[in-house]
Amino acid sequence: MIPDPICFAAEWIDAWNSHDLDRILSHYADDVEVTTPMIMVAMGIADGTVRGKDAARQYWGAALQKVPDLHFELVEATRSVDSIALYYKSVMGKMAIETMFFNNEGKVNKVIAHYN
Repeated sequence: MIPDPICFAAEWIDAWNSHDLDRILSHYADDVEVTTPMIMVAMGIADGTVRGKDAARQYWGAALQKVPDLHFELVEATRSVDSIALYYKSVMGKMAIETMFFNNEGKVNKVIAHYN
């Protein structure tokens, strides 16, 4: 079940901008896989992937502490067959595209993030 991309994007961006880790994690399944080059840098994980909500909590919690003024700005929300991709202005002036795949409960179970 894929939510409306505009509604999902608005809530997702608001959650991140609130810096409320529980609110952020509410969008994700317990078995979520998050792949981003930022994981390679921040955690030294060679494949750039954390697996499971607890690992995502650890990674994102550290990120929120390291970047206390984190603020995302949505540019575009798009939809595919079983995913939503968000294009947004991320930290340090980077532009990001995150493709999020959803399980049957409407929770994100896989994320692949791209940065310029």
